[in-house]
Amino acid sequence: MKLLIAEDDPRLLKSLVYIFEKNKYTVDGVSSGDAALDYALTDEYDGIILDIMMPVMDGIEVLKNIRNKKITTPVLFLTARTEVEQRVEGLDAGADDYLPKPFSTQELLARVRAMLRRKDNYTADIVECKGLVLNRSTYQLGSGENLLSLSGREFQIMEMLILRQGNMVSTEQLISHIWGWDTNVDTSVVWVHISNLRKKLAALDCGAEIKFIRSGGYVLEVKE
Repeated sequence: MKLLIAEDDPRLLKSLVYIFEKNKYTVDGVSSGDAALDYALTDEYDGIILDIMMPVMDGIEVLKNIRNKKITTPVLFLTARTEVEQRVEGLDAGADDYLPKPFSTQELLARVRAMLRRKDNYTADIVECKGLVLNRSTYQLGSGENLLSLSGREFQIMEMLILRQGNMVSTEQLISHIWGWDTNVDTSVVWVHISNLRKKLAALDCGAEIKFIRSGGYVLEVKE
């Protein structure tokens, strides 16, 4: 799952990015409304967390612009407890939920999980493809009675491949979706994680294989 977080307090933004990355989300963090809008308009995110009060453009204006572009990505607002009118305006503008500051980490994560479950294209915690099972709660990959744990990056790559099984995922798509637009990660890092996943698939003996498409990317093929 990939999130966009927009928060103008640098300490809180850093904390939020850390919290969600620790919980296996891919995160892009920005500190102004105009940057949030630019990122959101790519329509690459599963969910967006917006602070209301931000420089250049406030969160409500960002959301209105997103919805005007017919982007339905679920949005949660972070608000000060005194911003009652803004909370109402935000919900009327198309927000899915709001959470007053200060908040607990547990409630934040629970609110985001609930928000993502309401997505039109929501997929369950268990993703299965011809006997190959990816558990998004335990971060395990399994086949039959065999289970193997995946690292954070391995899990994120396998999630993309299994959801697009049979279709090529380019190296650029993997890098931008998992590491973010501003990363310095190169293709060799992706190759290392793909290599580790291939070994784990071989150990599961499940008939699944990650194939490289020359000058393109990778595709997951699973035998019946």
